[in-house]
Amino acid sequence: MITLRSVLYILAFALFIYGLMGLTGPRTAVRGNAIAAAGMAVAVVATLLTPGLGNWWLIVLGLVLGTVIGVPAARRVKMTAMPQMVALFNGVGGGAVALTAWVEFRETTGFQGEPANVAIATLFAAIVGSISFWGSLVAFGKLQEIVPGRPITIGRLQMPLNVLLLAGAIGCAVAIGLGGTAELLIVAVLVLAGLAGIAVVLPIGGADMPVVVSLLNAFTGLSAAAAGLALGNTAMIVAGMLVGASGSLLTDQMAKAMNRSIPSIVAGGFGGGAAAAPAAIDGTVRSVSAADVAIQLAYAGQVIVVPGYGMAVAQAQHAVQDMAKLLAEKGVAVDYAIHPVAGRMPGHMNVLLAEADVPYEQLKEMDEINDEFTRADVALVIGANDVTNPAARTDPNSPIYGMPILNVDQAKAIVVLKRSMRAGFAGVDNPLYTDPKTTMLFGDAKASVREVVEELKAL
Repeated sequence: MITLRSVLYILAFALFIYGLMGLTGPRTAVRGNAIAAAGMAVAVVATLLTPGLGNWWLIVLGLVLGTVIGVPAARRVKMTAMPQMVALFNGVGGGAVALTAWVEFRETTGFQGEPANVAIATLFAAIVGSISFWGSLVAFGKLQEIVPGRPITIGRLQMPLNVLLLAGAIGCAVAIGLGGTAELLIVAVLVLAGLAGIAVVLPIGGADMPVVVSLLNAFTGLSAAAAGLALGNTAMIVAGMLVGASGSLLTDQMAKAMNRSIPSIVAGGFGGGAAAAPAAIDGTVRSVSAADVAIQLAYAGQVIVVPGYGMAVAQAQHAVQDMAKLLAEKGVAVDYAIHPVAGRMPGHMNVLLAEADVPYEQLKEMDEINDEFTRADVALVIGANDVTNPAARTDPNSPIYGMPILNVDQAKAIVVLKRSMRAGFAGVDNPLYTDPKTTMLFGDAKASVREVVEELKAL
């Protein structure tokens, strides 16, 4: 029988899928996000129409608290802190699923009289949701630099510990499935799975955070789908599977962009974060002034800007756009080279540059722009490090060897804006800085670009 709830759910699913399609490109991303949000609003309304739904005051309280906390947090967050917000909000979703599984255990007295598929789906949701919640909190801590970005590990015992914690959580879940009704069992499932999430993410270095955020996002989606299966909620199943599938595909693409396997990333041990030691680079580093950079750029025919996390930290995207406009007025062609893992989350550079109203057609993905570097008069690197490191192509002993990079070293001239000679998140040296074609403009990226803009105006 077709009901109003069924019609609303179908409408919500269509909006989810249509909105997700919009997220495939910067030009349609904002619209796609709004459409998907509208779909979620429709799904919430449909769920509230469930016959026999009670505890209305709790539902209203939850909606009010979520709105009061979520909306100001989302509006106030800086674009540089977007990866942290994504990690935190994603973790909250996993935590909600884990708590829902606990509530279901209590209300059914250990799934007594429930079909086996309901018990299995709920326990799966409890484990994966708890892993996602606690793992996302660690990822948030690393991105926010509350937790050191470097790998934190106990060495050879780390992997056995991870396996032991996960096996313990699964063992307790099996005990419940076989008829165990002690509440301590479900608590043990959540605690052991949570410890497993912490133990898995702590050894992963900051250089792998974009992949980790995407992977945990997929975990949250899968746990939500499993919870929806247990609760008989179609909206949770569809939305969870969309998030899980898209997150899994994105994780695979991000791993391939780094030429690494997902198991090797989960194994950890790569990326030093803020604690990385200064790079010991052999060769001569040539410093340059803002006036010299302005002259180079003004008399170039083609300039490729390579943004990185340093640009994000300095909030330099608007200054970069001002510079690009001045260059365009002087007849200089300007494009932006976007590496898939530049920044701290998938699409981080696209988000920042879109905020500064950089035309979408100027944002070029790595495969599209790499052949252009040989024709570029100047490659302007703003805070990008590991994604421009030629050692990834030339040094078999480098930990990033084999990772696809932007071919910055093939440009006719290279200008790098950095605060210091400190290594990037991977914690490895970058021989690009001693390339005879490279000059360094040291200082805060925003201040440096502003100086270049003023010099361009004076030419």
